[in-house]
Amino acid sequence: MNRFAVKGFIFTVSIYALLHFITYFYENAALSLLLSAVGVLVLLSALLLLPFKKIQLQLFLMLMALLVLYATSNSFGADLIQALQQMRSLIGLLLIVPMISWVLKEEPYIEEIMSFAHNFLNKSQKFYFGLMAMTQVISHFLLFGSVPMMYRFIDTFLKEHKDEAWENFKGTAILRGFGLSTLWVISIPSFIFAVEALEATLWKSMALGFVFALAGTFLSVIFSYYQEKKYGVDFSLVLKQEIDKALKNSRNQGKWNKDVAEFVFLFVSLFGTIFLVHELTGLEFLLTIPLVILGWTLFYFLFKKKSSNLVVETRYYFSAGIAKQAQQFSILIAAGLLIYALNQSNVGDYVISGMNLLTDVVPVLNILFLVPFIVILLGFIGLGPLPVIVLVTGVLEAIPFPYPPELVVLAVTSGSVISIILSPFVMPVIILSSINGLSGIQNGLRFNLKFAIAFYIMVQLFIQTLIHL
Repeated sequence: MNRFAVKGFIFTVSIYALLHFITYFYENAALSLLLSAVGVLVLLSALLLLPFKKIQLQLFLMLMALLVLYATSNSFGADLIQALQQMRSLIGLLLIVPMISWVLKEEPYIEEIMSFAHNFLNKSQKFYFGLMAMTQVISHFLLFGSVPMMYRFIDTFLKEHKDEAWENFKGTAILRGFGLSTLWVISIPSFIFAVEALEATLWKSMALGFVFALAGTFLSVIFSYYQEKKYGVDFSLVLKQEIDKALKNSRNQGKWNKDVAEFVFLFVSLFGTIFLVHELTGLEFLLTIPLVILGWTLFYFLFKKKSSNLVVETRYYFSAGIAKQAQQFSILIAAGLLIYALNQSNVGDYVISGMNLLTDVVPVLNILFLVPFIVILLGFIGLGPLPVIVLVTGVLEAIPFPYPPELVVLAVTSGSVISIILSPFVMPVIILSSINGLSGIQNGLRFNLKFAIAFYIMVQLFIQTLIHL
């Protein structure tokens, strides 16, 4: 990476996030204008930092946004200033959320949880369920970083088993687990953005998403059972042998596992505090989450008397770590430009009119039946789950739906789940393919297509039943 471009990007995106927090509590026209100007610098520094193949999408989004604004805006300059601030909340959130992973690295929490739950994990279907559940829990802390972390952990655990049967077992559990987390995990930016944009009730959306994440997990276990029969491999026997080895290496040999108890406390304290602060202050979740994470992370390192580790992590993050997210940050700002431009035009009305026309031709269809396919299609042209949700909900938020907003959130996020587990062009599949050596087509479409179809049908049966009651 160009050192100057790295420093420039880190500085500008940090200032952008800082100005976002300041102007939220202290409205000032000059600072607001400065925020938009820094947004331009973030895009320019990202263009200098990233290779051309990683900036093509941003350039396309920006060009489309400028064309739409030029054609439809009555005040191009004023609208451009506002458009550059469209994604300010998500930028602030994405800059802070990775700090949760600093805490998770301090102790062997995942290994100890696996050792503690060995009696539950002694059968292949139970282990598969546990692996999917743990991936969803870790997604609270690491977002899509849970994919490589969980794979490396389970691959170390099963280091001698690398044929296609085992890679299917490991890869599908982790990829589906992460995909299902986007239905309900509050720290997943795409989920919380969809809830805020569509003005849904958070606890209802989380509860509905959790139910279908759980149902999707059970559905995946069923598919895993038949896949095991197809491969003709006794996963349970191998897992039992490996679990016995792991138990001998656990640093908590008794019934009481201090690391597991500590992890549960950390989980409850973080997300409990987020809800408590939101209820007491009325701050929107996109602001509450990063502020709580900052305080929670600082308190953890001070309480554990590991402030030197915090300094090391902070120094690395603000010298190199942030730059690794340059593509994601720049896509968000560029997508924000397009979303604002589209919302200023009547494109949302045209989209809905087109869908309504289709539903008139085929009476059994409705908009919630079709929305997931838009998300899936965007995933197959390279848009990850966050920019996809941002684009789709950014257009849908301006449209009055005759359905409960929680159902719209479920329809949109179910499309995100399918996109994540199928598309070989989105980051989770790309990361998984880079570490297990299989192609994106194999990890995505080949291993998950039947599950994706079944999951879509399951979600739509629920949505359509509610709509027609």
